[in-house]
Amino acid sequence: MENVITITRYDSSRKTEWNSFVKNAKNSLFMFDREYMDYHSDRFIDHSLMFYRDGKPVALLPANEKDSRLQSHGGLTYGGMIVGSDMRQTVMLECFLELKAYCMDNGISGIFYKTIPDIFHTQPAEEEIYALYRFGAVPKKVEASTAINLENPLRLSDLRKRQIKKARKEGVEILIDDSPETFHRFMKMQDAVLSERHGVHAVHTGDEMQLLHERFPDRIHLFAARKDNELLGGSIVFVYDTVVHTQYLCANEEAKRTGALDAAVDTIIRHYQGKKKWLDFGISTENNGYVLNEGLIAQKEGFGGRTIVYRSWELDFA
Repeated sequence: MENVITITRYDSSRKTEWNSFVKNAKNSLFMFDREYMDYHSDRFIDHSLMFYRDGKPVALLPANEKDSRLQSHGGLTYGGMIVGSDMRQTVMLECFLELKAYCMDNGISGIFYKTIPDIFHTQPAEEEIYALYRFGAVPKKVEASTAINLENPLRLSDLRKRQIKKARKEGVEILIDDSPETFHRFMKMQDAVLSERHGVHAVHTGDEMQLLHERFPDRIHLFAARKDNELLGGSIVFVYDTVVHTQYLCANEEAKRTGALDAAVDTIIRHYQGKKKWLDFGISTENNGYVLNEGLIAQKEGFGGRTIVYRSWELDFA
């Protein structure tokens, strides 16, 4: 008998099965764990899908509903199919064929689809890219991020070196501080900086970030920059299997003057060398990637980072 892909919409009764699959996937990220995804479940209409073959899960698609379409979950930086090491290209094509049928049967006109950059993969996992192409998906957004190869890092720029040296001279200290008080103070500072400079707010509140740290204590850390015991800024990092990602980078005016943020990034690099393959800074683009913040990306490149891209696709099922 021919193997047939079936799709089941996720509900809480499948939480253990979902999390077990995420844990063993070749492109797994802890943010796909339901303990992470569901912290902001009130903001989204979850429509995540589970793909089965011969009664066993072969892929998961974190997603939510928006305007009669699906989107790779709007509460997550990355998205796309989560797959195990036994995923084959023909099976992925079968998954997309069934996804198209599922969407058409349920009045869903298409999907906004985010992929996971390959530096996060523990094994090659781009079966979905070929499937997207085969099913007529078009690129919707390409955003420039910056990553450092921690196994073979490029040299720091002279400016970054001077800033790091200045921070030492100014007595700036960088320590991992995961206390609730520091998470709250940091996120309050981060939100104020984003609001003043860009007119936006931080995705997470202090309470949410502390909650997520409590749920994933080995995956989320705060590298705090201090001078005379005053918090100047620093970085909250998310730690994945192959990558450490600077989820937030924040510096007040004193941090800028003293080079505190440069010292924090240098400390993160040194801390994770020999432990992770990559340090990812996140995007330096706006307006769906059409606007490049040249100053921001130059700062990241000064630490030895070079461009990787975050890709998003539009797939219509009309």
